[in-house]
Amino acid sequence: MTKVFSILQRFSFLLVLLHCIACNETRNTDVIQELVHPKLIKTIGAPNYGSVGCSLEDRAGNLWFGTTENGLYKYDGKTFQQFLIKDGLNSNYVTSLLEDSTGKIWIGTDIGLCLYDGKSITQIEIPLPKNLPRNENELYRNSKRVFSMMQAKNRVLWFATINGVFTYDGKSFSPFQIETNSAGFLSSTYNMEQILEDKSGNIWFGGRGNEGVYRYDGKSVTRLELEVLFQDGPTPKPTEWAWPQLQDKDGNIWFSNWGGVYRYDGKSFTSFTKKDGLVGGVAKILEDKKGNLWFGGDAGAGLSLYDGTSFTRFTTEDGLIQNHIWSILEDKAGNLWIGTRETGLSMYDGKTFTTYSEYKPETPKN
Repeated sequence: MTKVFSILQRFSFLLVLLHCIACNETRNTDVIQELVHPKLIKTIGAPNYGSVGCSLEDRAGNLWFGTTENGLYKYDGKTFQQFLIKDGLNSNYVTSLLEDSTGKIWIGTDIGLCLYDGKSITQIEIPLPKNLPRNENELYRNSKRVFSMMQAKNRVLWFATINGVFTYDGKSFSPFQIETNSAGFLSSTYNMEQILEDKSGNIWFGGRGNEGVYRYDGKSVTRLELEVLFQDGPTPKPTEWAWPQLQDKDGNIWFSNWGGVYRYDGKSFTSFTKKDGLVGGVAKILEDKKGNLWFGGDAGAGLSLYDGTSFTRFTTEDGLIQNHIWSILEDKAGNLWIGTRETGLSMYDGKTFTTYSEYKPETPKN
């Protein structure tokens, strides 16, 4: 009887051991997958500087990520390809991205414009008006930064730059004047940073330094006033400017600033702030395929999900690589790609966050 019991003990121990090995192999497989999948490698600058500030998915399914200092990255699902000045960019500081109706990629930088045709990068010069007012901000006096780009339904391209708003009809650039009396971000003269076309063909403008937002109906520009929101901090700072972000499936237009967000239903604005469950200022808004809204911002706000009723917040405690968010992209498979400070990139598949960036400084050549 004792011998039988001993055999049963050994058999039970063996089963437990096999189970533990299997579980350990599963965990090791997860770790290996985390280590071996392709990553956006940051090689230039200090580890805590820079950001992934813009992104897009092109018609072929490639993902593009623009960074400060580290240029432009293209991810085809297998590898990340980096584009720098040596590859044709006019700057390694990429500020905005746009794929036009012909499939070409427009690249906005702090120096101006570039165009990628699938084979090579061409630098594009936006001619500035001869009577362009002098930028009194000495740090950016010679800057040609392109904040954002948009192609309208009539295929005209719009560019919001540090030197004003410009349109491009495929042949030439033309300045588009918006009468304002306040100084903008980085510029003492112009203050439009974001452009959005709604489903009715109206074009919206907004940026830091304004009072309200602007709407162009094809004939004239109208300014719409906004409720003053307050940027969170030891001394709350009032903000009444806003970036136009998107028009949702219900036709509402969403705007954001460092105090929260606004929803415009065509008649009035409704604000959402910390008291409603939205933490921090908002730099980016995205509507996913399910109709949920995602908000990312600075000041450690993390990522917030709004399902139409309440906000759910995700931070580094949930696996996000960094809590300061500058870009959000949904790919064709429904995954979210979140660009952050410190040139960070996370992918969220609806369940878990996976890190897709890494810092590997270049080794100085002797």
